[in-house]
Amino acid sequence: MQRILLRSGKSPFDVVPVEEALHRDVIGTNSGNLIFSDAAHKILQTPRTEVVSNGIQTNVAAAGRINEQYDVFVVPLANAFRPSFEPMLKRLTRLITQLRIPVVVVGVGAQAGLDYDPSRLKAMEPSVREFVSAVLDRSASIGVRGEFTEKYLKDLGFRDVEVIGCPSLFMYGKDLAVHKDAPALTAASRVAVNGSHSAVKSQGLDRVIARAHQRYPHLRFIGQNLSDARQLHWREVAGPDGLVTAMPTHPDHPMYREDKVRVYIDPVTWIDDLRDFDFSFGSRIHGNIAALLAGTPATVLCGDSRTLELCRYFDIPHRTIDDLPEDLDPAQLYETADFGAFMSGHQERFERFTGFLSRNGLDNTFTHSDGGAAFEEQLRALPFPAGVRPWIDTDIASLASRFGWLQSRMSELAADNAKLKKELAQSRATEKPAAQKPAPSTTSVYRKARKVVGRPLRRALQSGRQ
Repeated sequence: MQRILLRSGKSPFDVVPVEEALHRDVIGTNSGNLIFSDAAHKILQTPRTEVVSNGIQTNVAAAGRINEQYDVFVVPLANAFRPSFEPMLKRLTRLITQLRIPVVVVGVGAQAGLDYDPSRLKAMEPSVREFVSAVLDRSASIGVRGEFTEKYLKDLGFRDVEVIGCPSLFMYGKDLAVHKDAPALTAASRVAVNGSHSAVKSQGLDRVIARAHQRYPHLRFIGQNLSDARQLHWREVAGPDGLVTAMPTHPDHPMYREDKVRVYIDPVTWIDDLRDFDFSFGSRIHGNIAALLAGTPATVLCGDSRTLELCRYFDIPHRTIDDLPEDLDPAQLYETADFGAFMSGHQERFERFTGFLSRNGLDNTFTHSDGGAAFEEQLRALPFPAGVRPWIDTDIASLASRFGWLQSRMSELAADNAKLKKELAQSRATEKPAAQKPAPSTTSVYRKARKVVGRPLRRALQSGRQ
């Protein structure tokens, strides 16, 4: 039995209540992460393997335990070569350098602009070199998302680089069909839109969403960020994202008040819900991949290299977000979207992906098992929470789960505080009288409790008075 440790926010089979999921950040700040990690989990699960999620955080001190308990460490990544991810990349490198087992990186990408200019990555080149070198010391090759990342790493001197795309689109193996069920979009069509705060704030997506909201009564915005989910569930608007009122997840937005916004904690509910839509579009690559996995036509509005190279590799219909007409109607995107190359090239891309796995000593469920049938059966038997909705109701049922969770957190923190006080008293009793040391604060856990539940509680009370 091969034991695989998989870097992921949570196992696909972990059913986590919404409040706990947001508190623990099981989505790693972006629910799109779970689509490719769940896909990797499914693909790698065979009768001869056990796949275990290690969480999204990197615990360097766990290297010894990992060496003893696992046979391989698989690391699905997205746009990891970007300045804001450099501290995490360094921690991941420190962990990998202490591992004696194979390390396989699946689908890593570099992030630059639409012009593919890597100059913004110059300062972090030493970190990228150290990471890739550590990985290639423990694997046959490194799997990257697309053409830009391949060239970027080869220009740094690396040769064992393979373009494999993202494991998310291989969730269902070599079979993936997307068809237009309607000749055109109409006011009766169900349309899903997605986008980041930056695309809404500075790339004109706010105007596109506003016009689509007017034209399509059944429009739904699907957010992905942790801040999006907290805005929906807690009406939490602290931080920079809370200033972007044009974002449909913001409580001041009309789509929020009309209950036309969702964020999903689990890919299975996300994909299932999108099966009932006619079209999806927006700047989120995995938001639209979720639609494609559901068989729903989608078009990506690319705003950077990370989305553009993936769309080019998979032949996903796309437009660059800097070249959109002022009066863009999603009906125009739907009309021109062609999925011929996307579907006809899928089997070849799938075989390239599974070949990469084989060269790195990994079996896959589609070649070496039941094609994921057992995985799907286990998944379908679990009671996953529905997508997170806007908090616009004030009934008792709506309040009960939120206040129940807040009360349990307060109880846990009160118990921690009592334990801390007891330990402090015991420590003082054993200290020598002459020792004059500043007493540790006994209110640290209380302050922590205020930080954890204070702001959501105030939001809850404000919502209840509306």
